[in-house]
Amino acid sequence: MVEHDALSVSREAYNAVADTYAQLFRDELRDRPFDRAILSAFAEVVGASGDGQVADLGCGPGHITAHLDKLGLSVFGVDASAAMIELARNAYPGLRFDTGSMAALNIADGVLGGVLSRWSIIHTPPQELPVILAEFHRVLAPGGHLLVGFSASDDPSHPTQAFDHAVATAYRWSPDHLAAMLRKSGLAEVARMVREPLPTDRRQFQEIQLLARKAQNA
Repeated sequence: MVEHDALSVSREAYNAVADTYAQLFRDELRDRPFDRAILSAFAEVVGASGDGQVADLGCGPGHITAHLDKLGLSVFGVDASAAMIELARNAYPGLRFDTGSMAALNIADGVLGGVLSRWSIIHTPPQELPVILAEFHRVLAPGGHLLVGFSASDDPSHPTQAFDHAVATAYRWSPDHLAAMLRKSGLAEVARMVREPLPTDRRQFQEIQLLARKAQNA
């Protein structure tokens, strides 16, 4: 199979900065109470729906995977960057971490109670995103939940906006447009959190987290 250029570029870029990235973001939740709150809500609704596993897709160095584990979820991480996965395995040896692509997950159909995609779609070109959303739907069990985080577009006439990310080209999304794409993929929005940028944030973008659910009869 020919690998997507965008995936190859972002994977190699994250391999190159993995150590720096891990140091920068290891404690990111400490000063983000709203992020901790939405992750707790995600853990609660997933737990209430059953005992299915949760995949942290685009897990990076594994710090969010470890946080979900502390919240009581049966969770494993997946990332395209082998360097990130090595760091995650070293930092959290009791947890499972696999290399893989969100566009072709090595996960059986309908087995996950939850999927977390925390800023892991931002390097996906807009025309390729439906494939990834279809994979999220495929691996979720009926009634399973997806939590997806991304930066918001601020131009109503453009549902996506490219921006110069420090690692690789990235994209911002209109929340309503992405919610519509989720619906088209069979994932209905349950809730959304909109957080205004902090004064200390390098990029002054709104941060969006959408919680969506796969139908029980899907």
